[in-house]
Amino acid sequence: FSIMKQARGAAKTTIKFKNLAKGNTLENTYRSGEKFQTAMIEKNPAQYTYSDENGNYFFMDSESFEEVMVEAKLIETVSKWISEGMECNLVYFKEKVIEVMVPSTMVYEIVDTEPNVKGNTSQGHTKPATLSCGAVVNVPGFVANGEKIKVDTDKGEYLERA
Repeated sequence: FSIMKQARGAAKTTIKFKNLAKGNTLENTYRSGEKFQTAMIEKNPAQYTYSDENGNYFFMDSESFEEVMVEAKLIETVSKWISEGMECNLVYFKEKVIEVMVPSTMVYEIVDTEPNVKGNTSQGHTKPATLSCGAVVNVPGFVANGEKIKVDTDKGEYLERA
């Protein structure tokens, strides 16, 4: 937000809002003393169990043990990082799931990558590697099949060996 003070009259505040259900942003200007109702958002831990043929994802709520269905369009940005049995956070607004949050760093096993070439160092050569969850990231040349690596799921980058 930003505050604009004027020579006469009340100061005005410009605020950017994000619609959590649709994902778009809105910018409005208000008087400085105006009040707003806070959105009640809940984060609940859940464990990913399976997905069906329609692309819907199913999670088990870790507190109530109820099964929660999440539509594919809500999860498309993080779906490549989700694997069976993984702990995630489901974000609720008005008792409806609006977002699935995966941990920012996760450990995955490399399923497929090119073989090592003699002379590769950690600073030089990178190569694509397919992880156990199905995602593809660039890894240093010295990393081999079967190794476990730590990945930043927000940026989709290799961090270190696990």
